[in-house]
Amino acid sequence: MAEPTTTARRTPRIDAAALQRHLRRTTSHAAPWLHEEIARRMADRLSLVRRQPARVIDWWSPTSGSTALLKAHYPQARLLPYGCDDLPMPEAFAGAETGPRWWQRLIGQQARAESSWSPPTAELLWANMMLHWVDDLPALLPRWHAALEVDGFLMFSCFGPDTLKELHAVYAELGWGPPGSPWVDMHDLGDELVHAGFADPVMDMERLTLTWDSPAALLAELRGLGCNTAPARQPGLRGHDWRRKLDMALTQHLTGADGRLHLGFEIIYGHAFRPVTRARMGAQTEISLDAMREMTRQRNPGRAD
Repeated sequence: MAEPTTTARRTPRIDAAALQRHLRRTTSHAAPWLHEEIARRMADRLSLVRRQPARVIDWWSPTSGSTALLKAHYPQARLLPYGCDDLPMPEAFAGAETGPRWWQRLIGQQARAESSWSPPTAELLWANMMLHWVDDLPALLPRWHAALEVDGFLMFSCFGPDTLKELHAVYAELGWGPPGSPWVDMHDLGDELVHAGFADPVMDMERLTLTWDSPAALLAELRGLGCNTAPARQPGLRGHDWRRKLDMALTQHLTGADGRLHLGFEIIYGHAFRPVTRARMGAQTEISLDAMREMTRQRNPGRAD
């Protein structure tokens, strides 16, 4: 008799191939204006970072829209951009072997597993408007933890689960399947940060409403922000009749009193820091000499072995 399965197989939130196509299309262009606006709002929280970072990691730099902003805030710091495959970008690591270009890799766990890169440590890791595309947080967050110095600061933003809820309602009424992947709740993000070793995670949220004068303008905006990566999305190509029906439904359900189409976006902001590593104590605990030395170095950075 077969042994019972101890862990259920996790259902993917995101179709990795669809995400890869989106990133291939968008990273060759300027970051969406909404990403730049969220970066500006997130930068208002940089006053929380007490130490002046000498190195700043900009995770998924091509889509973050944050390069000029980070350089302005930290003109003396070395900016370390990472690409959308979670690998360092060539301009930041001249002469380093970065492997195949990012669009030749699958996005997600496979790309991270194939990469032997260990990121250089930094005092600030900045990740603007990318975490909602990550389907395997337990694989990514420990990498962020390892990329930060002790007392280093993590700042990120992403879409929350109420983003485009009006559009989800329209698709549900038409029986078309979801128009996008479900996003992670901020409380779940906080739990994952703690599991990865981060301390004192703080999460907050704001809601934005964007408006457009036509369905065509609305859909063009959404294409710049992302694509439908829901594995359960309606398969197959769409025709003119489908587009006509969609335009009519958007006009009917999303038009406000001002005559414009309205969609809501939930934006999650989070920050946490990397504390000194502490050994987990049990009834009987064994700690290697090397591990004890590492913890001592973290508490006393200037002390020689």
